[in-house]
Amino acid sequence: MKEILKRIVNIIEDKKGEQTVVLDISEISSLADYFVISSANNINQLQAISDDLQELLEKEGLKINKVEGAKNSSWVLLDFTDIVIHLFTKEDRIFYNLERIWADAIQVEL
Repeated sequence: MKEILKRIVNIIEDKKGEQTVVLDISEISSLADYFVISSANNINQLQAISDDLQELLEKEGLKINKVEGAKNSSWVLLDFTDIVIHLFTKEDRIFYNLERIWADAIQVEL
């Protein structure tokens, strides 16, 4: 699983995503095992990251359960069952402050 998480972070960084955090939420949530949070500079960048992540994870055999956040939205949530990825524009990331909500989670070092 850590190898897939590394690839996720690499794609985000290659597309100029910023402040990526990987949290292990398996002990505190039944929703997923890992939660990835990252920021993009603008909506176009956000969509490019989302598209590339969906393509990579489907190639890895992870079936996407749900995508939230419509095209041209300032956030996107990708639910792959064990891994949930939430991408925001910088402003929305500050507004939603998910790191505070998941403060009890363990940050994963990759």
